[in-house]
Amino acid sequence: MPSRGTQDPNPNYMPFIDYYKILGVANTATEKEIKSAFRKLARKYHPDVNPNDKEAEAKFKEVNEANEVLGNPENRAKYDKYGKDWKHGEEFEKAQQQNARRGAGQQYAQRPTGGDFNEADFSDFFESMFGGTAGRGRKTSFKGQDFHAELQLDLTDVYKEHKRTLSVNGKNIRLSIPAGVKNGQTIKIKGYGGDGMNGGPKGDLYLDFSIRNNTPFRIDGDNLYATVDLDLYLAMLGGDLTVDTFDGKVKLKVKPETQNGVVVKLSGKGFPVYKQEGVFGDLFITFQIKTPTNLTAREQALFAELAKERAS
Repeated sequence: MPSRGTQDPNPNYMPFIDYYKILGVANTATEKEIKSAFRKLARKYHPDVNPNDKEAEAKFKEVNEANEVLGNPENRAKYDKYGKDWKHGEEFEKAQQQNARRGAGQQYAQRPTGGDFNEADFSDFFESMFGGTAGRGRKTSFKGQDFHAELQLDLTDVYKEHKRTLSVNGKNIRLSIPAGVKNGQTIKIKGYGGDGMNGGPKGDLYLDFSIRNNTPFRIDGDNLYATVDLDLYLAMLGGDLTVDTFDGKVKLKVKPETQNGVVVKLSGKGFPVYKQEGVFGDLFITFQIKTPTNLTAREQALFAELAKERAS
């Protein structure tokens, strides 16, 4: 990793930032540990939790930036190798290869070959990229920084597509949240990241969804599951039963002599399928028969009579 010494007088100097320290993890942390640390800190410093708190807002930006680097295996590998200049490591390597092919007399011809590059080499390369030294070549554009953010929603929020305003790195962004988005899903929103450099394109926004199930239904993929109580008499004799679905009530026809644990499928009454408008999963209802309690003397006598009838 490049030296972390005194500040370079070059105006393009970028101080080293220890992203591992920002997230509070070791440089040997797993992807899972990094993601967990990011989510914990993002919740702690989120602008919605700390309104008008400039210090918390600054910390939130730091945490997002750290996750943008360490939460992406490819970016993390570049950061571990190139330090503060991780975003331009590939360009440096390409420049080294091109200059190696040009042979003697070129800009890097007198530099030692083999081994890792040193920061002086990288500073010279950076100057040529950004015009820091006259006559060093044309400027090269770079894509802006990608942003990462976590959005916490209830399951009922994502049953239908809706608009939502997010605060990302101090900017308010109005987005459409698709119906059917899943817990843990990440959506890439092109062009909502940081500004590009030297006319380069904007970075992208990677939005991680954390969705809390605030319903009585269990969800698995696009299917929903529920358990419904069924009284003994209805189970034995059959009849109509009104049950709840995600978007309202429906009437079911219960067959006579329905057994405990019977499962009924309601096609198309599940959760919306992501990015497939008008397509839904199914709702599976399991009947749980409830036996009567606090029987009257009359009821006890009738059950006794039924028992004798069944035994004969």
